[in-house]
Amino acid sequence: MAERDTWPEGVARHILPRSPSTNADALRMAPQLSGPAWILTHDQYQGRGRRGRNWSMPAGNFAASLALRPTGSPGEVALYSFVACLALYDALAAAAGPVARLALKWPNDVLLNGGKVAGILLESQGQGGAVSALAIGIGVNLAEAPPAEPGTAFVPVSLRGETAIGIAPEDFLDLLAPAFAHWESRLKAEGFAPLRQAYLARAARLGETIIARTGTAEWSGRFEGIDDGGALILVSASGRQLIPAADVFF
Repeated sequence: MAERDTWPEGVARHILPRSPSTNADALRMAPQLSGPAWILTHDQYQGRGRRGRNWSMPAGNFAASLALRPTGSPGEVALYSFVACLALYDALAAAAGPVARLALKWPNDVLLNGGKVAGILLESQGQGGAVSALAIGIGVNLAEAPPAEPGTAFVPVSLRGETAIGIAPEDFLDLLAPAFAHWESRLKAEGFAPLRQAYLARAARLGETIIARTGTAEWSGRFEGIDDGGALILVSASGRQLIPAADVFF
């Protein structure tokens, strides 16, 4: 659609030569923003992943955050993770074309040919149960895959390494920002149901046996889907379980 091919109206764009963390920049800038703003850097040297893991950024890769001042409950704000996942999927598909075998791994990773090509980290600020600022951090291995860290579920891959297609970070942002605006508008207008359906259509290993781990527990069962709040639905011999957050292994 044409509106997804142009930069979204009212959304700012900041390009930084270096940044310790675009999420930290986004949270710092959010209180002064009049609207959403993307912050992209060419050199992120203290990037973070989920559960405090490091996020390494070789040269030519993508590191950016969207700064928002959202409305709604913390649970509603958390659904922006799925907005980001669907937008990332669309942007990578547009960049790579039909040669890319893409899938979404719950809760917030994108797989390319079975390896991890992108990840998402949501961080927020607020008081009294209200979210006043949200940073949606996105890292994509456009040019080079970083070394795999011990204990990670999937080997990192890069877009260029898997498809021989190169794209500059700014050009990738031109694909990502309109895709994000599209899915965000659907969430606001129609609720989570269409995003849930779209996510499950792109989900890796739906209907298959997976393992979900937290720092204190582990579950194994059939990946049945996600519920209306985005929690993982796992069915095992002990019954049906809803898991709000975990690391997933195949």
